[in-house]
Amino acid sequence: MTVRRRIPRDVGRAAVRAVLADSPDAGELATAVRFLLEELASVHEGHTVEVRVPPYGAVQAIPGPRHTRGTPPNVIETDPVTWLALATGSLGWGDAVAGARVLASGSRADLSEVLPLAWEA
Repeated sequence: MTVRRRIPRDVGRAAVRAVLADSPDAGELATAVRFLLEELASVHEGHTVEVRVPPYGAVQAIPGPRHTRGTPPNVIETDPVTWLALATGSLGWGDAVAGARVLASGSRADLSEVLPLAWEA
């Protein structure tokens, strides 16, 4: 199943660049977070891990067993700034977890193998 993109790549990339340049407005921050969540779900399709970045969005990604109802067994939650840092490579997964910037539960709730994303490719 192909992930349906809601944010055009050029719009998403521009928003990420604006955030990285420390000049985002609230709309660009929201767009950048959602774009990078879509990118994760597109490149690493699956339903094993739910990645939540409140208040902007959540996606299911990573191949493997699928849950069908209730809270997924593998959940990752973080704030927008930490998500952007992880997805773009300015923060490593281990450092984010050690610094309690990421809440990860479940045996497969580890994104160290898939982050950072190649969002400009």
